[in-house]
Amino acid sequence: MRTTLDLPEQLINKAMALTHISTKTEVIKIALENLIQREKLKKLTNYFGKVSLDIDLNKIRMR
Repeated sequence: MRTTLDLPEQLINKAMALTHISTKTEVIKIALENLIQREKLKKLTNYFGKVSLDIDLNKIRMR
């Protein structure tokens, strides 16, 4: 999909330098993927301590 964006060039250049990615398109794709992954992880942390897994670690270690 083609989209016209007004992005700060300094921000794009800094991202390209830090990641060693040579194209602006690839930098934007990676940035969006990272944002999505980070937001998914935030949602997962809401379940911390709320999911009860009946797992016996000693039993698993003996396998």
